Amino acid sequence: MQLGINLGYWGAGMDADNLAVAKEADKLGYAVCWAAEAYGSDAATVLSWVAAQTERIDIGSAIFQIPARQPAMTAMTAATLDSLSGGRFRLGLGVSGPQVSEGWYGVKFDKPLARTREYVEIVRKAMTRERLSYEGEHWTLPLPGGPGKPIKLTVHPQREHIPLYVAAIGPKNLEQTGEIADGALLIFPAAEHLEETAIKHLRAGREKAGKTMEGFDVVPTLPLAVGEDSQVDALADMFRPYTALYVGGMGSRKQNFYNQLAQRMGYEKEAAEIQDKYLAGDKEGAAAAVPRQLIDSTTLLGSVDRIADRMRAYAAAGVTTLTLAPAGFALEDRLASLRAGTEALERAGLA
Repeated sequence: MQLGINLGYWGAGMDADNLAVAKEADKLGYAVCWAAEAYGSDAATVLSWVAAQTERIDIGSAIFQIPARQPAMTAMTAATLDSLSGGRFRLGLGVSGPQVSEGWYGVKFDKPLARTREYVEIVRKAMTRERLSYEGEHWTLPLPGGPGKPIKLTVHPQREHIPLYVAAIGPKNLEQTGEIADGALLIFPAAEHLEETAIKHLRAGREKAGKTMEGFDVVPTLPLAVGEDSQVDALADMFRPYTALYVGGMGSRKQNFYNQLAQRMGYEKEAAEIQDKYLAGDKEGAAAAVPRQLIDSTTLLGSVDRIADRMRAYAAAGVTTLTLAPAGFALEDRLASLRAGTEALERAGLA
């Protein structure tokens, strides 16, 4: 199992520190550095900045938002980043959510599965550098009856095949991801529930495509906080607002994929309470309602040995790249967490 690092969003006042974290991860042998985007910093600019100042670590978009870019533009960006980084780019895609898609980009959030499938097909076709033509429900290239003609990408990616990932949560999305992608980006993954909530659906998609899980990259992101085992409860409390935000407030009452995931993990009653309080404006109450076990099972907390045990569980569940999101605002704490991550991987016998 390999390790990755997720820098999250840029522009929150820690940009220099984020770059230092990426450079330290590069030195420590982390496999990939991911950057996110929502409605602030864009991932492509951040990744180009990181790639220019690192040597070995891959750079990955987690995610490029599908409603933000036309698929041909995403192919251009992927090819450019792969070329500039010397073949170190990984393309992660996701549909975002209805609030961002419709509120920020003005793109209707409908038929996300069909839209994602067409998007991936166009991106893959464009990156082969053949002349691009496509007829689908959501995109038709070139537009009929006009001056457009099939054209091809002029930039040469470093590699023949750029790894393509899809961020997936729901069963149908996971199954399609297994069918059409090279990897899956997961969030709030509990090792104990991973087979039921994710792996079996990914496997079904791979089987549909006539493939196995061999070579498919399963990439969950887990917050990380290192300390004494006696401090686990206090460390878990650090992530209460984070978990409450996603389970309670990320999306509408009817379309909150993270709330639905918590329910599939056995927290139906608790997920409803968290959402009720969060949407009523009681964020503190929502955070207090988050079960400690939900936090502990979806993060890496405690001593290096305890984290090593959790890493073994994730590897046994089918994770191939474990992405860490170190907690804390102090740079030295984040760097120490990176070093603890590599030490834990070695103690787990997974390095």
